[in-house]
Amino acid sequence: MTASERVMLCICVVFVLAGMVKGETIIDFEELSLASESYWNGADLSGGFSSGGAWFANDYNETYGSWKGFAYSNITDTAASDWGAQYNAITGSGEGGSANYAVGYVGWGGPPTMMLEMPSVIAGLSVTNNNYAYYSMMYGDMFAKQFGGASGDDADWFLLTITGKNELEEVTGTVDFYLADYRFADNGLDYIVDGWEYVDLGPLGEVSSVEFSLSSSDVGEYGMNTPVYFVIDSIVVPEPGMVLLMGLGVVALKRKR
Repeated sequence: MTASERVMLCICVVFVLAGMVKGETIIDFEELSLASESYWNGADLSGGFSSGGAWFANDYNETYGSWKGFAYSNITDTAASDWGAQYNAITGSGEGGSANYAVGYVGWGGPPTMMLEMPSVIAGLSVTNNNYAYYSMMYGDMFAKQFGGASGDDADWFLLTITGKNELEEVTGTVDFYLADYRFADNGLDYIVDGWEYVDLGPLGEVSSVEFSLSSSDVGEYGMNTPVYFVIDSIVVPEPGMVLLMGLGVVALKRKR
């Protein structure tokens, strides 16, 4: 058997074994119990919730009845707007028509954070806007401007930045995703995300935690005017065995080349 044939045999074995390994875990929040058309926002002072082997941190303030970090919801109303619709996904459901989804709010202090039970590669997740942010950007409100301005020519944007960290709290990488983008020369290309969009998180590498932050072109004297919310669902985490087998396949291909 030639060297080339041996490499090809190795590749075949790797991918046959991969087919025998459970491929991935999907964190979709569906195991979390909620009454119909309701939400959880941390008022029980538990400090967060667990789903699919990950912990989603929450900080609830009893004095003001406010929260930051992550909440979860199954509200389907896509027409409601303003602050009262902070728990609504603009899609009206979770990704793929599922019930539950997680809502992130960037409040005081640190960013919304997801912590894994063990270091893993996260393949990606699905993201969309919540009603409050969506309608604020679409029409403006008492605090924030209408994206694009009266003429539609203002180069506005709303950006979600996802940062991976390892066990030592060192940054492993960042991924940016625009929840709205009005920077195009052709106004017909301007958009505010109103459906579920998949975001590839492979560039983060192996992580122990993931942090979410938001930035906007609409900033005033006291900071960002755009409501600082986002919605996530269907977080894809490959099984450790699958990650290893995929790596072996890549190594074998490189050797063949």
